[in-house]
Amino acid sequence: FTNNDSAYRAAVALKKAGAAVVAIADVRPELSPEIRKLAAEAEAEIFAGHAVVATEGGKALSGLKLQRFDMANGALIGDARSIHADCLLMSGGWSPTIHLASQAGAKAEWNAARQAFLPPKPTQSWIGAGAFTGSFSTAEAIAEGRAAGLAAAGGPSAPSVLPVVEAVPGDPDPAPVFEIRAKGKSFVDFQHDVTAEDVRLAHREGFVSVEHLKRYTTLGMATDQGKSSNVPGLAIMAEALGKPIPEVGTTRFRPPFAPVSIGSLAAERFGDLKPERLTPMHDWHLANSATMYSAGLWYRPMIYGHAGETVEQAYVREAKATRESAGIVDVSTLGKIAVQGPDAAAFLDRVYTNMFSTLAVGKARYGLM
Repeated sequence: FTNNDSAYRAAVALKKAGAAVVAIADVRPELSPEIRKLAAEAEAEIFAGHAVVATEGGKALSGLKLQRFDMANGALIGDARSIHADCLLMSGGWSPTIHLASQAGAKAEWNAARQAFLPPKPTQSWIGAGAFTGSFSTAEAIAEGRAAGLAAAGGPSAPSVLPVVEAVPGDPDPAPVFEIRAKGKSFVDFQHDVTAEDVRLAHREGFVSVEHLKRYTTLGMATDQGKSSNVPGLAIMAEALGKPIPEVGTTRFRPPFAPVSIGSLAAERFGDLKPERLTPMHDWHLANSATMYSAGLWYRPMIYGHAGETVEQAYVREAKATRESAGIVDVSTLGKIAVQGPDAAAFLDRVYTNMFSTLAVGKARYGLM
C-alpha cells in the first residue's frame, strides 16, 4: 500500500527474494509507464487510485479490503473488494534523519514536494548530504556526499572517481495523503496505538501545540521517536486547525539520536545499583549468625540460625523462646511520623482502615492504610 514510487522497487526486490507480491494498492490514480513496468516485473497487480480500508484475520493476516480512493477529495468511492494476503507492507514516503541539525539549533523547514521536514541552511559548521537534505536517490547521495567531503577537507586534493550506480526510475515525491477515512480506527502511531481520532480529540481539548499534542496523545514517544508517525500526526492536526503543516511546526528532537546504554553512562563508576542501608546494629546481627534480608533498601535479620537448622526450624525456635520468655526486635528501619493535636486520633481513623482512636496510651497496633 503506497503513495510513492519507491514501493515498486521494493516489490521487485521482494519478488527476486522469493516472495509472491499479490498486489500493489496506490492512492495515486495515474502512474508512469516506468512504474507500471516495475509492477509487471514484480508480477503484482496494480490497483491505482485505491486504498486499503480494512484487514482480515485473527492471529495472523489472511486478507485485506481495497476501495477506490478519490485523492483530490480524500473520499472513498464504491464498495470494497477483498484480496487474499498474509502480509501487508506500507510505504508512505520518507522522513529524513535531521535530528543532529535540529539539536544544533536549526528549525526544520517543511518541504511540500517531499512531504517532509528538511534541515535549513546550517547555523553551525556542518554540511548536509544525501537523504538528510531530501535527495533520496543513491546517485544523488553519492554525488552530494563527495561534494560535502571535499568541502569539509578544504577542497579537492586528489582526483576521485565516483562509483557508477544504476539509475532507477521514479519520482521521489510522495502523494500528500496522510489518512484514509475508513470505518473503524485509523492508527497514526503504530507503537503507541495513537489514532487519527486521538489527534482530533487533542485539538478539541485545546492541546494544539505540537509539544502538547505529543504529550497528550504520546504521539512520537515510542522507540522510533516519531520517525514514522510525526508527519501524519502533524498533518491531521494541521487539517483540524485549518492551517498548513509548516505553521503547525514540529517538535525538537532531543539527543541522543540512538539509545545509549545505562552502563555507558555509568562508565567506570562501580558500586551497588541500589544503596545498602544498614542499621547501627548490623554488625551485631552478623556476629550472632543472622541471615539478612532486604526490607526496602534496609537490611534486617530474618533468623538467627544455629548450625544445621532450616529456616523453618529457626523461626519456630525463636517464636517459642519469645513466647516462653522474652524477645527483642530491631525495627529501627521503620519510618516514623509524629501526629500531634487534639484531633490526632480522629485523623488517623481517616488515614487507616482500622481504628486508632480506641488505642490506649502505651499500646501499639499495626495499621493498614
